[in-house]
Amino acid sequence: MTELTALKGIGEKTAGAFHRLGIYSAEDLIRYYPRDYEIFADPVPLYRLVPGQTATVEGVLQKAATLNRFNGMTIVNAYIADMTGRLQLSWYNAPFIRSSLGAGRHLYFRGRVYEKNGRLIMNQPRIFEPPVYEEKYAGRMMPLYSLTKGLSNGTVMKAVEEALKRLGGGREYLPEDILQRNGLVSVADMAIRMHFPRNEEELIRARRRVVFEEFFMAMLAGAWLSENARKQSSTHVCRPNVRMISFMAELPFTLTAAQNKAYREIQGDMASGRVMNRLVEGDVGSGKTIVAILAMLNAALNGYQAAIMAPTAVLARQHYETINSLLKGWNESESSALISGGGFGLAGVKKPGEVNAAGSTAKPVRTVLLTGSMSAAEKKAAYEKIRSHEADIIIGTHTLFQEKIEYDDLGLIVTDEQHRFGVGQREALYQKGSLPHTLIMSATPIPRTLAIILYSDMDLSVIDARPEGRIPVKNAVVGPDYRKRAWKFIYDEIKKGRQAYVICPAIEASEEEGGTEDPSAPENVTDYTEQLKKVFPKEVRIGMLHGQMKGAEKEKIMEDFKNRETDILVSTTVVEVGVDVPNATVIMVENAERFGLAELHQLRGRVGRGEWQSYCIMVNTSDTEKAAERLDILNHSNDGFRIAEEDLRLRGPGDIFGVRQSGELNFRIADIYQDADVMKMAKDSVERLLAEDPQITSPGHAELRKLLDRYLDKGQLI
Repeated sequence: MTELTALKGIGEKTAGAFHRLGIYSAEDLIRYYPRDYEIFADPVPLYRLVPGQTATVEGVLQKAATLNRFNGMTIVNAYIADMTGRLQLSWYNAPFIRSSLGAGRHLYFRGRVYEKNGRLIMNQPRIFEPPVYEEKYAGRMMPLYSLTKGLSNGTVMKAVEEALKRLGGGREYLPEDILQRNGLVSVADMAIRMHFPRNEEELIRARRRVVFEEFFMAMLAGAWLSENARKQSSTHVCRPNVRMISFMAELPFTLTAAQNKAYREIQGDMASGRVMNRLVEGDVGSGKTIVAILAMLNAALNGYQAAIMAPTAVLARQHYETINSLLKGWNESESSALISGGGFGLAGVKKPGEVNAAGSTAKPVRTVLLTGSMSAAEKKAAYEKIRSHEADIIIGTHTLFQEKIEYDDLGLIVTDEQHRFGVGQREALYQKGSLPHTLIMSATPIPRTLAIILYSDMDLSVIDARPEGRIPVKNAVVGPDYRKRAWKFIYDEIKKGRQAYVICPAIEASEEEGGTEDPSAPENVTDYTEQLKKVFPKEVRIGMLHGQMKGAEKEKIMEDFKNRETDILVSTTVVEVGVDVPNATVIMVENAERFGLAELHQLRGRVGRGEWQSYCIMVNTSDTEKAAERLDILNHSNDGFRIAEEDLRLRGPGDIFGVRQSGELNFRIADIYQDADVMKMAKDSVERLLAEDPQITSPGHAELRKLLDRYLDKGQLI
């Protein structure tokens, strides 16, 4: 790997800023693709501008700019004209701009157009001198990167250029026949044109290669692991156990038919003599967790250990508390009762602690929690319980596959929210046992036609019904003019003792873009939090959460929210999969049109978990019919599977500028909805490759085999 500081212009401080984005090498940098592209088309005549449009305009300043102050803000106003009309330009809290806006100056401006009191205004436009614009921007597609403090878009662009000069796109690892058969560009062309396309056609071809390789490697790795596991018989046969009957009878709720069906399928796999590799796909709130608990209890009652790996420490602790609350009364009654066989034809346990024919004991089922935030002494105690089999069910985060951990006899691995873990992480935990069963839980509903392709190496169970008694969330899609009323609604809920989430699409304002276009409603977590602190009374406690915070800090913020020490949590989508907060009754999503429908549905699932009516307010800042049509689906349905099917219908393949599902299934660029055709191509290529070279050992596949080994180790395409 090439250190970032080996690139021209990157010192230790800038390298540290890149590290906050997960970029540690030049290779990482090349794979850090733009989040979007700004297309500098021809300037738009002023008379053709429409509200909501982002455009470049060219004109002459009619008079010198003016500076006004209003409600603590400074506002610079200027007016330009061309042969077709006149336009107002406004900048907020940027008084220094006034000096560069003298009367008669000919300039280019680029920004978003709004309508106010019947006239058009371009807010926060960027300013370009004609020679600079015409040389560097006119007709080009400029990459826009996700940023962090200390990095501007220009800094990232220059760093990427340096990395490409030094490394090109790296070694080609896809076999030539796969490239030709699927019409894919080389890895070098892909790298250059993903960052600096000369036109949309080049970008489409480069992106297609990225999408193909992401699908291809994920499917190849999945097929490789699955095939190797299926070649061997399971050493962890888990026969049905009579004690499961009493546990299920004591549950404080009744399982749905879908939950029962999923558990029967899991139970059949675990008793079959082959290694289970099953995915349980269920909608938000469908009750996947109890199915996982039943599977783990089944393994424990057969004398094996079971481990569940959650994506966050907060969620791991929540699972730990849930499992213990369900086991507590049952453990007490079981440990003192004589259990007789029956129903399954098994020998019964004669007294507590005696092993029956299925390898089960009447001793209590014991649990242990293991997360990175625990103290060294707590971890050491947990390690010993795991090693000595004093713990039957182990709940934790990625710490479960650290080298220090020794399992006595790991028979089942459950991974929660599978797209949050790389293949390498799952493989590392898998290696901790001797061919353990694998159960993966996903709360991302996927159309069955796509699930069959994507999960062809796994058996699939679907939980498509919600437990009875839950009050459906009420939805509202509103425009930005409704924002203040939404804030008042949130305040009314807080006065009732409830809590609320506010979701923003970004962490902080872009340094390149000069701040938000609408100062009354920043689109980033940092500024929005400060704005709400000014709007709400001081007694309303407002917290902030985003993915660039350290793990311990994020955990503390979520725990505070769960414990009602925070009233409003302003966050990015990091809360999409998070702690269960039944007291939260409102989620307000800013710039909802920027999110995929499945992701919005996941976010909506953060509320509606308690006994009170809950609400989802989606703020649509776009004026396009497409955005309105998409959000209308969510407005009128809480069914994740129907939403997924509609998302597939609306978006279709090839929509390169469409909204993708952020982080979904561990893909950076690929989207199962708009790239369904490429996903099918990748699946066909994986099947053909493994049919011709099952062990991937032919000389022509040497680079691919190296990449596969790295991918299995780290889950990354570098």
